[in-house]
Amino acid sequence: METSNASNADKVTNTRHCFYQIGILFTICFLCASFFWLIERSKPATSESTGGPGNIVEGTVFINGTAPIGTTDSDFICVTLDWWPPDKCDFGTCSWGKSSFLNLDLTNPILLNAIKAFSPLKIRLGGTLQDKVTYERPGEPCPKFIKSSSEMFSFSQGCLPMSRWDELNNFFKQAGAVVLFGLNALSGRTTAADGSSVGAWNSSDAEYLMRYSVDKGHTIHGWELGNELSGSGIGARVAADQYASDTNNLQMIVETIYAGFEVKPLVLAPGGFFDANWLTQFINKTPRSLQVITHHIYNLGPGSDDRLIDKILNPSYLDGGSQPFRSLQGILKTTGTSAVAWVGEAGGAYNSGRNLVTNAFVFSFWYLDQLGMASSYDTKTYCRQTLIGGNYGLLNTVTFVPNPDYYSALLWHRLMGRNVLSATFFGTNNIRAYAHCAKASKGITLLLINLDGNTAASVHVSTENVTRNGTLAMHQQNQRTKFSRGSKLDVNTREEYHLTALNGDLHSQTVLLNGNILSVNSSGSIPPLEPIQTSQSDPIIVAPFSIVFAHIANSTVPACEYED
Repeated sequence: METSNASNADKVTNTRHCFYQIGILFTICFLCASFFWLIERSKPATSESTGGPGNIVEGTVFINGTAPIGTTDSDFICVTLDWWPPDKCDFGTCSWGKSSFLNLDLTNPILLNAIKAFSPLKIRLGGTLQDKVTYERPGEPCPKFIKSSSEMFSFSQGCLPMSRWDELNNFFKQAGAVVLFGLNALSGRTTAADGSSVGAWNSSDAEYLMRYSVDKGHTIHGWELGNELSGSGIGARVAADQYASDTNNLQMIVETIYAGFEVKPLVLAPGGFFDANWLTQFINKTPRSLQVITHHIYNLGPGSDDRLIDKILNPSYLDGGSQPFRSLQGILKTTGTSAVAWVGEAGGAYNSGRNLVTNAFVFSFWYLDQLGMASSYDTKTYCRQTLIGGNYGLLNTVTFVPNPDYYSALLWHRLMGRNVLSATFFGTNNIRAYAHCAKASKGITLLLINLDGNTAASVHVSTENVTRNGTLAMHQQNQRTKFSRGSKLDVNTREEYHLTALNGDLHSQTVLLNGNILSVNSSGSIPPLEPIQTSQSDPIIVAPFSIVFAHIANSTVPACEYED
């Protein structure tokens, strides 16, 4: 009997081993089949075997909706207004006109409507010359900026008249703007020939402006200390220890002046370029005084660079733009600070940008990619240089007519919610994909950017969803879902917004939404941004050199259950 039992046991063991091997072979076959399926989906399918303008590449974007990978402020989109006078010129071009907030025409209806369309829009008032500004006091002179090659930044010291400060605040209140103001952080310091600025910050001017603003009932969302004085600095620099001490002082001033206010203004700093060592020292010495770390981005180089478009259309170059976001988040985690990260100023190409590039359709590729990348690394707010002024304004400096990036920003603001989802595209490196929970609606919003001028993309969407019982479910999304605020959602359609350049010209300052030119009317009103709907069985078609926002309302993922 023992021999018979042993024999039976061997048979059972052999049978189990056989099933185990079969299981392994099945798994290997499944993985191989999946791999080759992805490869096939990645191969371009053409309308003609010889290729050409009808090229289409198929791909799939996988969206992991288990949990957010980051969160943004609901008013993530932010813009800047600068100090530059009309005679600020770069590379022989004077591109600022009357766009300084000292002389900007606040009666222009397009300006008012452009800001109102966001409801609200963060606006940061500041820039290079802010560290040369005084704030007008009764009985004291209030000089204008005067061009002078012997002065730092080629301009003399200037002044903010309080009458203009009142006009600005009244206008911003009417427009529904959220105001951030950059303070002069060089006041009281001595700057050496090598750019090093020593001594403590003289806060008397800043205190006067704050008290004046409180007395007048002006609401300021945040006070930022200095502009590009951190790290190596631009024109001047301040050591991290001293800057931290001054920031702590600013926080105490805000607490004192705004005592009794239920909501106090934020304290922001340093408003400079990313420098890991400097920022680490600075953050470690401002553990309780600093709410927002601001940094600036001009990663495309100077506006005079003839290769700007090549950089913008290069996926590898765009990928390199993630470094400051990733590194700053690492520092915030390592130091344990409660401060959050903002991009306080980003114009892409410094020295005022480049005409017909940074104010043209092609720049939306860089701008929207930056917004997607920044939010993926938990950046709360992104301030674009500028709302108006230079060659990188969202509005034309002379006519105030919106440039393409204005509409890109507005679509982001209206469609992309606070919770950021992981999105990975398989098919081609020329498609950039970002996903958020939808804003003010159910579902998700997907952003797709096609950097290829010859090949369209046929994009399928899959969401990875962890169910209540902990299992993983894969949902193929081919439906195009109708979304209209206040209307019933149609699960058989998906809402899409396709942005293209007029006549396919990347240098064009005219943008088309779903084939229709976007333009303001005679009264200066911003046009409605209407989507198209297509059959749920169709993939998303991303035309060459185009941008698509797609709202998928019936895609339910855990990360979006508690979206604001």
